[in-house]
Formats: sequence, C-alpha cells, structure tokens
Amino acid sequence: MSENFTIVIPARFGSQRLPGKPLRDIAGRPLIQRTFESAARSSAANIVVATDDEGIAQTVRQFGGEACMTSPGHQSGTDRVAEAARILGLAPTEIVVNVQGDEPDMPGELIDQVATLLSGDSQAMVATACTALDQPQQYSDPSVVKVVTDSHGHAIYFSRASIPHARELKGDSPDRVPWREVRRHIGIYAYRCEYLQQLSNTPPCALEVTEALEQLRVLWLGDKIAVAAARQAPGPGIDTVADLERAIRDFSE
Repeated sequence: MSENFTIVIPARFGSQRLPGKPLRDIAGRPLIQRTFESAARSSAANIVVATDDEGIAQTVRQFGGEACMTSPGHQSGTDRVAEAARILGLAPTEIVVNVQGDEPDMPGELIDQVATLLSGDSQAMVATACTALDQPQQYSDPSVVKVVTDSHGHAIYFSRASIPHARELKGDSPDRVPWREVRRHIGIYAYRCEYLQQLSNTPPCALEVTEALEQLRVLWLGDKIAVAAARQAPGPGIDTVADLERAIRDFSE
C-alpha cells in the first residue's frame, strides 16, 4: 500500500491465565519478540510495543524494538493502543494496526491486507479479518468468535454463539449450517487514529459486555467494520500453558 501505517502491539504483564506472558520463552526468544518479528514482515512504517511493564519495555529495547510505556489501568488492548497513539503523536488520519502481543505467527501479508482494506474503504471506520473454520467443533465453541458480513464485506455481527443459525435441518445432514461456510474472526484491527480515540473514549455498550467482544462497540455506534477474507491466516495465539508448549514445539522445528 502507498499509505504509511504504524503497528502498535499491546502487551500487558498481568495475564490471568498466563502471568508474564509476553516474556515467556519460545524456543530461545520471548513471546513479545516473536510477535514483533512477525509484525516486522509487514510493510509498516513503524512498530511499537505498548506496555504497562518496565521489564517488557526493557526486553523490547534489548532486541532493538521500540517500546512505549502506558497506563496499567487499561481494560482493553484498544485503550492501550489509543494511549500509545497519543504519546507517539500520530496524525488523526494515520492508520494504526493493533496486533495482539500473543500472536507470534501473525503473517505480515495479513497485516498489510487489513491496513490496505481500511485505506481503500471510505465507509469503514475499522478493518479486521476472518477465515474459514478449521473443524466443525469450532462452530459451537464459544472461544471461537464467528462473524457474519453483508454484501459489501462489512460486519453485521460478531458472536461467540453459533452464527449463522439454521432454524431447520437441511435434509438428512447433521450440519444445521455447512461449517465450512462459517467464518472465524481473526483478532487484528486497523483504525484511523481519530476514530481510535473516539472509540476509546466511548463507554462499553451492553452488547460487548454480554459477549465480551469489544468490536461490538463499533457496530453499536452505527459504524462499519470492513472484514477481509484472509489470504494467509495466522497460527493460533497463546492464551494457556498448552498453547505455549505448542508454540515452543512449532518454533523449534
């Protein structure tokens, strides 16, 4: 894309399920470095780690990255990215991409794809991505967020529930909805900085609290989210010890 964009990677120390997660070792390098290096494969003009922990910031600087200290009181990665954008003095129209700090296998091509999508869609305030389900069990798994889009590729709704839902069975098929047609949301977001600040300053809405999905705030406000069909999907993120062990095996190969 011709328009410059900045990647901000939010990384907090106090993960409930995996404390100190950004500093956990993955085959000789901390998780935050693995994520940073994946993001560096994009065409971003700059990459910054936004954190609430000096140890994380020091680690980032030691491997040559840029770190930005932010408040420990943020309730979401979006709020942390918004503060970092203010500290960095990013222009209101500049695009910032939120790459979560526990995504060590986020393709640079996907980051570019989401940033380019937002740049070229004047109706959308946010851009994100989706991909097909890997297996039918994910359709009913609440940890897998599903997304439904309209004919223009804008999100209609995100849910942990099984959407879309078929009222009646189709013939003798055990699948109420063909699971290969369902789309799984990928947690990467591109914003224009001005809208990012507006979003961060808006209190959570009832929908996002119920589903525990902060992107629903954008839809509740009546704004549009453009959804890219990922040309290259990321590997699994890291939330648990099992995820960490899997990543260690993958990066050791």
